[in-house]
Amino acid sequence: MKTEDRNSAKELYKKLRALPWQQLWGTEARRFDAASPEARQDRVAVIRAVGVVFAESGPVEEKEKVREWLLGLLEDPCEKVRRYAMTAMPKIGAGTQEEGKLLSALRAATGEREKKYLARTLGKIGGPAALEDGLPGGVEQKVKAGIARRKSPSAVRFDAVLADFSEARLHLRGRCGLERIVSGEVEASQRKRGKFRLGEVAPGRVEMVPLAPFSIADIYAMRCFGTVGFVLGHARGAGEAEQTEAVAGVMTAPLARRLLRTFTEGSIRYRLNFVDKGHQRAAVARLAGRVYSRCPELLNDGRKVTWTVDLYPEGGGLLVELRPNAAPDPRFYYRQKDVPAASHPPLAACLARLAGRMENEIIWDPFCGSGLELIESALLGGVRGVYGSDRSAEAVAIARNNFLAAKAVAVAGKFVCGDFRDVASSKILGAGTITLIITNPPLGMRVPVADLGRLIGALFNTAAAVLKPGGRLVLINPLSMATPPPGLKLQFRQKVDMGGFECSMEKYLKSK
Repeated sequence: MKTEDRNSAKELYKKLRALPWQQLWGTEARRFDAASPEARQDRVAVIRAVGVVFAESGPVEEKEKVREWLLGLLEDPCEKVRRYAMTAMPKIGAGTQEEGKLLSALRAATGEREKKYLARTLGKIGGPAALEDGLPGGVEQKVKAGIARRKSPSAVRFDAVLADFSEARLHLRGRCGLERIVSGEVEASQRKRGKFRLGEVAPGRVEMVPLAPFSIADIYAMRCFGTVGFVLGHARGAGEAEQTEAVAGVMTAPLARRLLRTFTEGSIRYRLNFVDKGHQRAAVARLAGRVYSRCPELLNDGRKVTWTVDLYPEGGGLLVELRPNAAPDPRFYYRQKDVPAASHPPLAACLARLAGRMENEIIWDPFCGSGLELIESALLGGVRGVYGSDRSAEAVAIARNNFLAAKAVAVAGKFVCGDFRDVASSKILGAGTITLIITNPPLGMRVPVADLGRLIGALFNTAAAVLKPGGRLVLINPLSMATPPPGLKLQFRQKVDMGGFECSMEKYLKSK
């Protein structure tokens, strides 16, 4: 297809896609049916649009009519029309009737392109009949994954215990710059539970080595890491084929199988992620095929998978890690809703951990957003009360609801709408009443700030006024400050990657 024809087809699809289902089905589809064979080829975008629109809207009885229409189009003399029809089928749901029609069409097809599209569609909607018909390996795996997804939905077994832990290693990953905080939490966990010890630390990665049988719930008792990956091994190969074989070997080795069988309830389905390489469809297909040929129990799938296999370029090869898809993250159950540019929960947990504890802590977040810093602080214990303020009434409401959902026992919470400077000078707060100010203020990147320097300066001055002697200010600072403000002593400073730009995580102590 010429570029101008392709662009014209895209524009037509966009226009059709925006139509209500009544007009698309009642007018455009009828117009398509009545057109000449040449005109139908030019307007095949109608088929695609009908599939997408009816996947989202339209009454059930009309969807049944759409399915019948698509089945009829499978017998159209034009290969292009047939191809668009089979591609649209999975979008609105298909059953044994559609599967049978597609299998008949596959047996009768002579063109390789049509066979490819028929097989691809069967990979999405096929069932036992498709398996009995003898499909190509890649399609067979997809059909099996679809059947498993429907009959044996999988989940991570958080409480299952890995008894044979001798070969296991884990990588806790997160933002570069937070390694000291994550490492400290691992060491504290070792002292308290004795399940893991700290291993090698690298930018954005902290290794954890098991010391005893453990569960995934034991890992998620720690709050400061972003994701966790079981290290399966390092795969090297002289060429593409050799490296594919090496990765497949690592993914199907006894350690990988033991981890997957221990921690999976239901079918074992995974997706592949070539980190920092974008979409690698051909490479994914090759690797998934080799893994399936070695271990048919492991099914590559694109939907609702329990595991992701992350492939990191490292040392002339690929580091292979197995990551549980814990979404939503069980640690942050309280996160009912967020505000724009809200803190990342593990970052909030790191700030709370950096802050430490005083007895009967009284905490204030001047820019509370969705309340994560206050909640993470309260969940660490030893807190008597928290205050949250924000200029956005919506943010205050969200922070209040999130705090209530956290169920922090015996911690009083008060949330007010207003500028932090006004809140500090009101009766809500007073001089020397706060033991900890913890905040991730506006950074001026995602949410524009008219005078960021003046805002951060006012925050430091306010902190010096309302903190008790020995109290702390813990924040993400977007500005470079050579010397601490009067009355505050710098105790900690570390550059942190905030997602494309750096800020400093800082801790200050109020002079006694």
